[in-house]
Amino acid sequence: MTITLVIRLSSLGDVAILIPTLYSVASKNPDDIFLLITKKPLQPLFFNKPDNLIIFPMQSKERHKGFWGLIRAIGDIDAVVNQLRKKDLTGRNSKQILKVADLHAVIRSAIIDFFFRLKGAKVAVIAKSRLAGRALVRRENKIFQPLQTAFGRYREVFEKLSYDASLNFKGFYPKEDKKTETWIGVAPFAKHRSKIYPFEQMEEVVRILNNRPATKIFLFGGKEECRLLEEWTRKYGRVESVAGSMPFPDELSLMNRLDVMLSMDSANMHLASLVNTPVVSVWGATHPYAGFYSYNQNPKNAVQIDLSCRPCSIFGGKPCWRGDYACLTGIDPQVIVEKINSLLSLPQITSETPQS
Repeated sequence: MTITLVIRLSSLGDVAILIPTLYSVASKNPDDIFLLITKKPLQPLFFNKPDNLIIFPMQSKERHKGFWGLIRAIGDIDAVVNQLRKKDLTGRNSKQILKVADLHAVIRSAIIDFFFRLKGAKVAVIAKSRLAGRALVRRENKIFQPLQTAFGRYREVFEKLSYDASLNFKGFYPKEDKKTETWIGVAPFAKHRSKIYPFEQMEEVVRILNNRPATKIFLFGGKEECRLLEEWTRKYGRVESVAGSMPFPDELSLMNRLDVMLSMDSANMHLASLVNTPVVSVWGATHPYAGFYSYNQNPKNAVQIDLSCRPCSIFGGKPCWRGDYACLTGIDPQVIVEKINSLLSLPQITSETPQS
């Protein structure tokens, strides 16, 4: 039996991108155990996971906080690995192999790597292409060309560990579409200001969609965004906010029934992709060229405008150096509406898959 530790301790969207690759690898290797080390709040994300995928929830704000917390985490991980090894001693496999797929490549993950190297593990670490990323987002003399996708980088790590990492992920569950209305999801928020379409312009998109016959619009967001979204539900009769009101599995189920999702470059773009819902995504400071476009989505459905300063950030954490966020304010709401309408007249599942 092989036990493979998979390390990804990042944000919701970054971890969501991992799921197609991790589920594909785990499903092809049912005799191996995959122990994913990720943040505790992200544990519910792993819906309908393969039986041989185990989640180790890092308690980054509690037991595993800080340096000594990391040392405790390594001890806890090692204890889980030892339990899995002892359990296997009664099975048919006598040879036990330990591997580590470091898909984060930060100091914390490097310390975990070092410990398990000492225990004889084979370790493979993701290549982040930092230099190419800086060249893509710098103000002057940009090298404007696509970077390797996250899917391609994940694939390389698993291939170094002798796994077939080709993608066969079909979504969390089959697509549901038995409705008498068209259902449109709108997720207008993102972590960073430079990735959020102006609220007034997004309201215009919602207003136009609200006039579409036989249509229902669902608003997605966090609890802190409920008040803003409730304003739209009072104004527009076909709009309903589900922000902060649903358990995660129910929210995924609703996304699965949508005909299309309108999202920023955010976690909701990736979540909708995991349930096979077409996504119209709006891009500002960031760009699909950075390699974080969502799974099985058509790149033509990314709404963006060409500016010499774009992209100015890989993840969107930098303020606009121009100060006007023209990459977002310059997008006409009607362009977004037309893109949504064009998708609603096409088959829902694209035939395109991520390229490396």
